[in-house]
Amino acid sequence: MDGQQSPDLDQFTSRRSTVYAPNGIVATSQPLAAEAGAAILREGGNAFDAAVTTAAALNVVEPTSTGLGGDVFALYKTADDEVGALRSCGGAPDDATLERVRDRIAAEQDVEPDAAEMPTYGPYTITVPGTARGWERTVEDLGTLSLERVLEPAIEYATEGFPVSEIIANQWAEAASVLRDDNAREAYLPDGRAPEVGEHVRLPALGETMRRIAEEGADVFYEGEIAEEIVSAVQSRDGFLTLDDLVSFEPEYVDPISTTYGGAEIFQLPPSNQGIVALEALNIAEALGAGDHPPDSPERIHLAVEAAKRALTDGLFHVTDSDYEEIPELGSKAYAAERADEIGAEATPDVDIGHPSANGSAEDADTVLLTVADEQGNVVSYINSRFKDFGSGVVAGDTGVALQNRGSSFSLDPDHPNRIEPGKRPFHTLIPGLARFDDTDWAAFGVMGGYMQPQGHLQVLLNLLEDGMSLQEAMDYPRWRYQVDGQLAVEGRYDGDVLTKLARRGHEVRVRPPGHFGGSQIARNDDGTLSGATDPRKDGSVVGF
Repeated sequence: MDGQQSPDLDQFTSRRSTVYAPNGIVATSQPLAAEAGAAILREGGNAFDAAVTTAAALNVVEPTSTGLGGDVFALYKTADDEVGALRSCGGAPDDATLERVRDRIAAEQDVEPDAAEMPTYGPYTITVPGTARGWERTVEDLGTLSLERVLEPAIEYATEGFPVSEIIANQWAEAASVLRDDNAREAYLPDGRAPEVGEHVRLPALGETMRRIAEEGADVFYEGEIAEEIVSAVQSRDGFLTLDDLVSFEPEYVDPISTTYGGAEIFQLPPSNQGIVALEALNIAEALGAGDHPPDSPERIHLAVEAAKRALTDGLFHVTDSDYEEIPELGSKAYAAERADEIGAEATPDVDIGHPSANGSAEDADTVLLTVADEQGNVVSYINSRFKDFGSGVVAGDTGVALQNRGSSFSLDPDHPNRIEPGKRPFHTLIPGLARFDDTDWAAFGVMGGYMQPQGHLQVLLNLLEDGMSLQEAMDYPRWRYQVDGQLAVEGRYDGDVLTKLARRGHEVRVRPPGHFGGSQIARNDDGTLSGATDPRKDGSVVGF
């Protein structure tokens, strides 16, 4: 040795290396869940089996962010080269008319109906949970194993216990105040408090509910005793959910929407998910030539932020359930060119179309994401959430099921496209991502965190497609986040000179901690070479074999 490092090591700037494996890759936000999914792959299950196993395990080991009381979505490419999307997302109860919901909220808030605002928590924010049927449909239609088998690891963690990891312990403590009633506190605050780091925790009520779903199928959640507990919990708090709402729910397959960038095709879920926001932002960034500038330059950041600002503003006004409202072609190249023409060298403080605060409750929402690639050629991005930590704060009886508050995204303005209506799905932040780099090179990816999700997609894709970063470098790279209050949040790892130049362009720059910018995962199959990466901003883990 001559005492000098190799050029390759000198150029390596990531915090960790990309994981490569010959048979399978699972990437998610918690190590125990990633290992559970990988074990299913080793047993002979495919990527879809592993996705449900991982998601179910996350329901237990990361219970703040996800659960059976929420929704689940998948975006995937099968071994047969079918590109598809599964949407298992419930709508507002059939009795939840705008007038009824507004009147009850107005009475609670002691205001006139016209002044009522959709709350963040509580019974009026509860929409029909889609997770249980989504898991079942994924395994039955796309997997190779039984639902009973793929849920075994989650049931074991819930009944036998697991040690709580650091970031999740912190989230648990911060969210404990949401768990106000006896059922909620008994289910998720063992010994009357949030668990400490490394503490061994059991969630027996949730484990029993999962065991019944595993043995009897999802019908027991939507039609049996569990369903009755859910309805009783909501109605006892003056909410609108009924057994008919649960019984009638079914997941659906939908056609993904897509755009192209740098020779790649990027797929997203259609509305009511905000995937179209990511496509619009990417198209505007392309029209502006944002990728022509270095990733840490004020020019790149300014142009990408302005692109995201317009896409998010458009999405917050227009994106809703397309069965109820016609959604404009926000993801078209032509529209992006029009929006790009508005952007100059200075930040735009106010952007026309919609008002960002209309759905402001999604600003700091959290979720879990997982990505899987297997040796057969299946690649899947799977995302599961209750919206805010512990959702609505309502736990259904003795089931351990914390119900989501996704309905807090609805508007009570009768003129807003996203106004609440019976059966309507609300604006949905969850967006798994899928990219085709060429015919034999596919990646499932995603970024977590409410409105951060489409902005994170934009940044990760620019890192990969414009800057040639490795998967792990793209996950690690510093991020920014346009906030609905108009501020530009940035990570402290950016050079201070860059932040000063952004401020001079008119951006209201604020340094925020890493957790503000969402975790992220990616799994890739490049002509049979499997690789994956995860985000240091959460308890991320990649398991390959």
